[in-house]
Amino acid sequence: MSALLDAVAAAGERLVAASGGRILFDPRRALSRHDDLLLAAPGEWSPNRHCRLVACREGWMAVSLARDEDRELVPAWTGCDFDDDPWEAILGAASRQVTAATVASAAALHLPVARVGEAAPLAPCALQPAAPKDGMILDLSALWAGPYCGALLAEAGHAVVKVESPARPDPTRRHTPKLDARLNGAKRHRAMALDGPELIAMIGEARVLITAARPHALARLGLDEARLFGINPDLLWIAITAHGWTGEAAMRVGFGDDCAAAGGLVGWDGEAPRFLGDALADPLTGLTAATLALEAMAGDRCGVIDISLARTAATFAKALV
Repeated sequence: MSALLDAVAAAGERLVAASGGRILFDPRRALSRHDDLLLAAPGEWSPNRHCRLVACREGWMAVSLARDEDRELVPAWTGCDFDDDPWEAILGAASRQVTAATVASAAALHLPVARVGEAAPLAPCALQPAAPKDGMILDLSALWAGPYCGALLAEAGHAVVKVESPARPDPTRRHTPKLDARLNGAKRHRAMALDGPELIAMIGEARVLITAARPHALARLGLDEARLFGINPDLLWIAITAHGWTGEAAMRVGFGDDCAAAGGLVGWDGEAPRFLGDALADPLTGLTAATLALEAMAGDRCGVIDISLARTAATFAKALV
């Protein structure tokens, strides 16, 4: 863990420089949400006990069952009975299958499952010149990674507006209120329909947009690249996803723990991988996204910053080698 903290501290130095020294960065606090939760030590299980490292006939995968819908899909994935224990069913099925095929079948069901070490590090983003522009930062994201990006931009002195749908508010406020205060306390808050004209008008005036949903889900709300860059050509869009913004990866579901494993950000106990911390891909992605956003704004750049949790984890894993 000390090597990871060193890597996070180095990334924090770049963030602080990009903010002009306005951000006070603490690497240990950046990786922690323990103010709200009494979590177990990481190991075979993630600290929140929602994700588990599972051995296949060849290789390892990380399986998250954080949502009711994930557990309900286990019979379709493994062929078990509906009354069977989901984890026992997964362990039994995995022992008979190779990792790639098992993960592919899970991805087809939109289950948050990843092969350990499957992701490559982040690639540079191809941004375009933008006209110098002041404007608000709109944060449409939820949970940890996107809101942390927005929190850091607010700490750097930018006006950040957190926009939530009244029908689907960010659950962080209810489940972990102290974390919510850290992530969203310095932002203005607006509740509105995400498929309505009010949000489109705000995006037309914004400098930065932060999202943390898959592109097809945003497109169903009318929030697709063609439309948004059509009304705001100088927009900087921070597109946070589990595995990527384009191609087949854009359809995949993932969370901080399984995506950390996908990036190879794990420890090893002999030949068995072990989690290093709590949902590490989330804060690392928020940190990296904020840094890239600050640098892009300082350089008057626009376009999509495609930043996935899995590839961010792979970037930090590479730094530990």
